[in-house]
Amino acid sequence: MPEQLKTTMKVQRARLDLTQAELAERAGITRKSINAIETGNMVPSTILALKLSRALDVTVEELFTLVDAAE
Repeated sequence: MPEQLKTTMKVQRARLDLTQAELAERAGITRKSINAIETGNMVPSTILALKLSRALDVTVEELFTLVDAAE
């Protein structure tokens, strides 16, 4: 089965009490992109994943994981 990218971005944002707009500003992207990643409609590039993990002060592995699509 194909794998999907799962993210804890919403949880990590809440931990830091950040809105989507505030995280977007920290990462240098749009709020719409943050929403698309959180809802699984967009897979971030490697560079963007690194920027997001830095902005949220977590590792990329804490922010994104590969899961079986059946899960």
